[in-house]
Amino acid sequence: MQNENETAFDRDLDARGLNCPLPILRTKKALNDMQPGQILRIIATDPGSVRDFQAFSKQTGNELLEYSSDSGEFRFLLRKK
Repeated sequence: MQNENETAFDRDLDARGLNCPLPILRTKKALNDMQPGQILRIIATDPGSVRDFQAFSKQTGNELLEYSSDSGEFRFLLRKK
């Protein structure tokens, strides 16, 4: 169940336990199977993933809608361009 303040998403990607560059590579693969405008939620544990996803968003044009961290987990919402 999603929190009321959490944006709805179309697909979920669990990248916990993966280190750079695997979360980004898995994200690219997931986005390839999605339609423009759909939202992908990624959960990662790599502390460098915040910087990685910010750069990925700028380089690819996929919009980083939001990100948060809680108890060593990082959550990202990306909208496919």
